[in-house]
Formats: sequence, C-alpha cells, structure tokens
Amino acid sequence: MRSRDRDLIARLDEGLRGYAQRTRPLPGIDSVDTRRALLEQMAESVHRVEYVRVIARRDVSPLRADPTNALFDPVKAAIFHQRQGRSDEAFWLVFLFVHFGKHLRDGYQLARDIYGRLNSPPPWTWELVNTDPRRFRQWLASSQDRLRTDGVRRRFGNHRKYESLDAWSPVGTGEAVETYTQWVRPFGSHEGLIRDALERAGDGPRQLFRELYRSMSTVARFGRTARFDYLAMIGKLRLAPIEPDSTYMTGSSGPLSGARLLFAGDPRAQVTARDLDRWLVELDDQIAVGMQVLEDAICNWQKSPQAFRPFRG
Repeated sequence: MRSRDRDLIARLDEGLRGYAQRTRPLPGIDSVDTRRALLEQMAESVHRVEYVRVIARRDVSPLRADPTNALFDPVKAAIFHQRQGRSDEAFWLVFLFVHFGKHLRDGYQLARDIYGRLNSPPPWTWELVNTDPRRFRQWLASSQDRLRTDGVRRRFGNHRKYESLDAWSPVGTGEAVETYTQWVRPFGSHEGLIRDALERAGDGPRQLFRELYRSMSTVARFGRTARFDYLAMIGKLRLAPIEPDSTYMTGSSGPLSGARLLFAGDPRAQVTARDLDRWLVELDDQIAVGMQVLEDAICNWQKSPQAFRPFRG
C-alpha cells in the first residue's frame, strides 16, 4: 500500500470512528475485515475522482478529440474542446460519455463510432445534432445493420448495459439524444441552461446541482445514476460550478444496499432512502470526501463487504 493511501485510510478511519461514537453507530463495519474493505474502497474512489481532476489540468492532444483516431477519449475530448472555447461540444461529449459508458474490453469504441459516424466525417457535433436531431436519428436507423454485423465489438459500459441503440424507440439512444437537445435548446446553449438554473437555485454549487438534477428528469434514459454521473462529471471538469449535494439514494440499487448495510448491518433493512441520504451527508461532514466518493465506495463495497475487490467498468 502506498504511503499516501496509508495516510488517507488512517484519516478516514478516524472519521468513521468519530462519527460512530458521536453521531450514529455503523454496524456494517463492526468487524476488522468489513471496516478495512470499506476504507480501501473509499481510498479507491477518492483516486478515481481525483484522476479526472488531474487530467483536467494536463495538456490534451487533439487526437483525443478525433473519433477517427483510436486514441479518442470523450472525457479528454471534452477538456480539449472546453479549452478551445467550445463549451457546448464539451458538455455534449460528457453526455455521450455517460450515455454509452466505457466498456471494460471495448473501451470507448461505441461512443467513438456513433459520434464519428462510423469513421465517416464530419462527426455528430453538438451543432449538427442540436440543429436537426431527427437527422441524427435517421442516420442511426440506417446504420443499424452495419452496427450489428460489421464484426466490430462495441458495447455499452457496465452502468449502461441495458441501453439500446434503437433510433426510434422511446427507450433507445435516438430518444435519449433528442430529449437531451430539448432539455438544452430553450436556453440557447449549455451555459445558458446553467445560468437559468443558477437564477432559480440561488448561489451555491450544491443547490445548483440539485436544480439541474431535477430539471434533467426530462432526458430519456437518464435516470438516477446517469444524471448523477453526468452532473458530477461536468462539475469535476469545471464545466459548471456544481457538486453533489447528496448521494441521491432514491432509485438506486447498489448504493442503497451499501448504505443499508453500513448503517443497519443488513443490505435489506427497512431504512428509507431519504434517511440514508441525510445520514451520508452527516457522515461526509465528518470525513470530507464528497458525495460522489461515498456513493461510489458503498456501491462497490456492498458487492464484497468482507474483502476489498477493485471494480472496473
């Protein structure tokens, strides 16, 4: 274990013990093994969040923004476009990153092929899609045979494994893309959307996150996890001054089981999502890692509460 992890885990352990003693028991980590497993998942989640913040400060090659190149990476492409003053394209690429995800084996192949029109420039930029989303849907419909039969492995990421590439279904990619444009279009741009939400939410990164999370419910196929991941990512990339105000337990599965295990000692305990959200906010006041770290860590921890196992994809 690296020295920085030892220091981080020691700090987190002290915070968990203080919370359990002064605020609320944590029966899910009564044993040495469960406590150690959770602490290591927390450290892993901290590094995952920090990694995005680190790459947001580094130089980014334009090849990362080129879907005809194998180096394409939608997150790094978003950073690149933001630095070039193309903030709408940056937000759009974050949307594509979240909608398609990163497959453990295929990587970003699916996002790359859809954004890049199957290696046939020009790519489906925000300007093109927002101007005529039905044209995008028509292209997607006409490309179904090739997407299924050309022998290229392109799959949704683990969090999006139940999604569909269907162009016209109300639960397919075409609908997700068109309703996303409808979410943004009334405000002229993503920055206009953020300004409007700020006026309604009041000043503060957590209030703004909550308002955007609420308004994004109109985007098809962007339920609790996708909205949380999208907004958390635009915050980490500093595309908008936001940060999660809670873990948004309602509608979750893994995080909800993890929170119930932590606070009640049973992943099936009858504890409401609202109470768990409130308790996790209290816990973060003690350990100061942020809502995304807590959400990610308890979700992964409940899959293997007795021993740390790294989870990818």
